[in-house]
Amino acid sequence: MMKLFMNISLLCLFLSASSILGDLQVNFYNTTCPRAESIIRAVVQKHFNKDHSITPALLRMHFHDCFVKGCDASILIDSTKKNKSEKAAGPNLTVRGYNIIDQAKAKLESQCPSTVSCADIIALATRDAVSMAGGLTYNVPTGRRDGLVSDINDVNLPGPSLTVSQALGFFTAKGLALEDMVILLGAHTVGVAHCAFFRDRLFNFQGTGAPDSTMDANLTSRLISICGAKQKSSSLKSDQTGFLDQNTSFIVDNEYYKQIMLGRGVLQIDNELALDSSSASIASGLASDSTGFLHKFADALVKLGNVEVLEGSAGEIRKNCRVFNTPPPSSK
Repeated sequence: MMKLFMNISLLCLFLSASSILGDLQVNFYNTTCPRAESIIRAVVQKHFNKDHSITPALLRMHFHDCFVKGCDASILIDSTKKNKSEKAAGPNLTVRGYNIIDQAKAKLESQCPSTVSCADIIALATRDAVSMAGGLTYNVPTGRRDGLVSDINDVNLPGPSLTVSQALGFFTAKGLALEDMVILLGAHTVGVAHCAFFRDRLFNFQGTGAPDSTMDANLTSRLISICGAKQKSSSLKSDQTGFLDQNTSFIVDNEYYKQIMLGRGVLQIDNELALDSSSASIASGLASDSTGFLHKFADALVKLGNVEVLEGSAGEIRKNCRVFNTPPPSSK
């Protein structure tokens, strides 16, 4: 686990966007659990102080949750003998940060039992981690409820080797547009990728027997020295990793876009954003507007967090984020 002990100048700007998004509302817990957001932030801050890599971890968890059955915390459910949950799916095997959600939930249950949903904890914890890493402190509409289904067979996420048009299909299916996709992929401003997800670009790109010629040669050489030609272990968790942003790897900023415009995108989809005629101008605009990116990224995360949410009497408020309150019929 990578750690960086450094001082980051936080940009604490508050968005002036509408305080209501759909039926979700900013400060939803003001009456029922007034300290909910401060409790979650304190837990996130404690972890961030020790490990800045929790920012990409929580961003990834939030994305992987929302892109399956909507933002319903279904990714948090543990598998049982009778039901393999979303956690068991290949793309989720390296998702981490569950302990952060667990700790926040335990503190909330002691203060306000059966009140704050696990889905809202994910959204709020992600916001806090982003702001601690240099992003905006933006308003998160809350009021989500937790889902009652978590099935490995439902997991179908966009992969790192897709073209722009292929990836866009996943986003439009969730009500998100091309610009939303380009902005949300800005999450790659922090974090790492396992070599398994880009090794082909280094040695045998698309069956050519050669590296991807569109990748910066110096970056190619550096990644080859990190990854080697073959994965040394069959376990993805033990596979080597490379930074997705070569310059400011732990800071939420627009450096990612500057890098991909220079052919320094690590994943193929990163590279494609800068090369595809439909997305190149969006990526270029974000590369030249650091403040604009921070605002647009915050807005896009709010929009992501509203994907197919459960509200009102739908779903439940879990007491333990890893377990349904009442096991569904299929798992009895």
